[in-house]
Amino acid sequence: MNLKRKWGASRIAFLLALIIAVGLVAFGCVSGLAPVGWSGGTVSDGTLYVGSRAGQLVAINLSDDSRLWSGALVPVSQPGLFGCSPATGGGGCGAGSSGVPVYGTPVVSGNLTYMAGYNGKVYAYTINNLGARWVYPREGNLKPLVGGIISAEDKLFFGGSDGKVYALDAASGDKLWEFTTGDKIWGTPSVAGDTLYIGSFDKKLYALNIADGTKKWEYATEGAVISTPLVYQDTVIFGSFDRNLYALKTSDGSLKWKFTGKNWFWAEPVVYNDILYVGCLDKFVYVLNTATGIKIAEFDLKSPVSSKPVIVADSIIFANRKGIVYSLSTGSRELKQLADIKKTVDGPLTAYGEIVYIHTQDMMLHRINAVTGAVLTPISLQSSK
Repeated sequence: MNLKRKWGASRIAFLLALIIAVGLVAFGCVSGLAPVGWSGGTVSDGTLYVGSRAGQLVAINLSDDSRLWSGALVPVSQPGLFGCSPATGGGGCGAGSSGVPVYGTPVVSGNLTYMAGYNGKVYAYTINNLGARWVYPREGNLKPLVGGIISAEDKLFFGGSDGKVYALDAASGDKLWEFTTGDKIWGTPSVAGDTLYIGSFDKKLYALNIADGTKKWEYATEGAVISTPLVYQDTVIFGSFDRNLYALKTSDGSLKWKFTGKNWFWAEPVVYNDILYVGCLDKFVYVLNTATGIKIAEFDLKSPVSSKPVIVADSIIFANRKGIVYSLSTGSRELKQLADIKKTVDGPLTAYGEIVYIHTQDMMLHRINAVTGAVLTPISLQSSK
């Protein structure tokens, strides 16, 4: 057998195994499962916005837990990862599904909040009543939107499964420019200054001018780049499916350092007091020197870590996929278990004050006091309508 062909087949089998392991069966026709969504939450003026599995934007007043729901997103026929149409419900891998999955975290800018749906559309809502303001595209739809949106300088930026990066006018939803990469995009971009950073399945990280979408530089890795890049000072840090975490100079994309784990780096890292904290699908959390990439410590969380952590007081809060929530002290570097919500956790965590919010696939928003460890009553995202 041709060794190159054998290696290619092994890589494909490994990819499918890992996709199933981290829950990404949601993107294709595997065992009849439909897309589920794992939107994180964003907080603005005491209100948390999150996309629900039912395909609705939910606004939660964190002072009294009162809720508003947008209208449900309209399903459209979409090809899944393996060629079926999971977004429509009815038959095939979408059987029994309802609504439109939302994977990206909503964003708020001015009096509008924005959300991207797996149906290939971006929606703008007024924050006071979640009334629809505009939708892009107005006619038809893009390929599935898996990553989230980012807002900067009155523009919205996002990538799509068609391999393109889009820039829209935030007020009107009109397209300003697009940039084409070599493969699909599942990640959320980051913006720092006049530069947008985004990864692609073509194994590259791109730096684009936010004014017109022209490319400043690109950096090639050996695996797909899905994680949201972290921009810290003059460095952009991101994970690749080649098991490496990369740190590049923002000025020209040259390599500063890379750190190799035992599996893929999926979740966006965080920085606290110049120290980098990052979870990996190898079940470990790594503590690195941000300037050099040298490992300071590592912690075994016993299950893959695919969700972005949050900082509460002087601790970093992580959740593994099994739903066990940990607090890692940035001072003593003591790791302690806060709670076990016994639900699969894939999406990013959200923090407001001392409370950590965790969106799970049972249409619930779980709440944990990160200081005391108290588990609070979950908030339902299910509309009563």
